[in-house]
Amino acid sequence: MPELPTTARGIATRRRILDAATEEFARVGIAGARMDRIVGAADANKAQLYAYFGSKEGLFDAVVADRVDAGADDVPFDADDLPAWAVRLYDQNLGDPAFARLIAWTRLERRPTGRWFDDPRHESKLAAVAEAQAAGRLRKTDPADLLILVIGMASAWSPASSVYTATADEPEHVHDGRRALLREAIARSVAPG
Repeated sequence: MPELPTTARGIATRRRILDAATEEFARVGIAGARMDRIVGAADANKAQLYAYFGSKEGLFDAVVADRVDAGADDVPFDADDLPAWAVRLYDQNLGDPAFARLIAWTRLERRPTGRWFDDPRHESKLAAVAEAQAAGRLRKTDPADLLILVIGMASAWSPASSVYTATADEPEHVHDGRRALLREAIARSVAPG
C-alpha cells in the first residue's frame, strides 16, 4: 500500500514526482511513460516513487486525481449556469492542455468504456443537475448524459479533439467567438423543453 510522506521534504518530493509524471503521461500515456524519465525530471529515485504511488498505474491514477481536483478548484461547477461552466472548461483546456490529454489517455488506457461520472467525486455535480431538472430549470434527461454533452461541447476544441485543437496563442477574438457559440449552444441544449 502506498504511503503518504509526512515530512516537508517528502511532500515536496511527492509533488515533484506528480508534476514530472503529469508531463510524461500527458505526452506519451501509461504504456509509453518511462519511470526513469519521471524520477530524473523529479530529481527523485524509484524507491521514493514506488513508496508514494505503488506502481506506474497507481502514479497515473494519482496524477489524474490531482489534476481533476485542481480542475474542480479552477472551474467551479454551477448547475444553474452550465453555459458559463462550459466556457470555463474551454478556457481550462486552453490554459492546461496537458489535462485534456491526460483525460484522453485515461479513456484509452484505463477506462475504455463506461461513464467518467461513475467516480464518486462527481456525485455532487450529478445531484445538482438532478435538482435543477426537478425544479424545471434544466432539460429532463439522464443527468450524466446532460453533463457528458456539455463537457463534450466544451472540449470540441481541446487537445483531445479529433477535429481541431485550439491553442492559447490564437487571437483573442477567435476564442471570444468560440465562447459565444459554446454559451449559446449549451443554453439551447440544456433548456427545459
